[in-house]
Amino acid sequence: MDKILYINSCVREKSRTNELARYLLKKLNSDYKEIKLDEEDIKPMDSRLLKERDELRANKNYSNSMFKYANDFKDANIIVISSPYWDLSFSALLKIYFENINIGGLTFGYNEAGKPKTLCNIKKVYYVTTSGGYIISDDYGFGYVKAMFNTFFEVFDINYIKAEGLDIIGSDVDKIIEKAKMEIDNLF
Repeated sequence: MDKILYINSCVREKSRTNELARYLLKKLNSDYKEIKLDEEDIKPMDSRLLKERDELRANKNYSNSMFKYANDFKDANIIVISSPYWDLSFSALLKIYFENINIGGLTFGYNEAGKPKTLCNIKKVYYVTTSGGYIISDDYGFGYVKAMFNTFFEVFDINYIKAEGLDIIGSDVDKIIEKAKMEIDNLF
């Protein structure tokens, strides 16, 4: 059975991004663990946290609560990420989450040639995003996610689901969302 981790960085109560991600999760037809980032006490790395993390890493003490996100991430087979397209990328919460899971010695290491080597079990990733306009650049939010998973976690099966133009006056929002759901259906 797949071990699915849903990283939810949607903050609006009626998030269209979250709606699409939940539709996808139903298609995956398996239990999943959800991390709703705006309800977590997740902090960006500052000098104090980085020093603490480095000391724990030096002692290979990965059971510390500081590593709870990384341990959940490492054990998952499938990752589902939802993040609205904000400021030409994704939410700051998602970037902070990435800082907290991308940990040398726990989620990745280095091979003899100095290249990252995964220490995770991840086989597949789904990245879901929406935008009010037609401004999504695949090079930014998704490009970053794809590069991170390719480079550090050796995951190349990355599915990209997006819906654009949702806030343009006159847009048929239901039709746009249904089209994205049909794209999800086609993945299965």
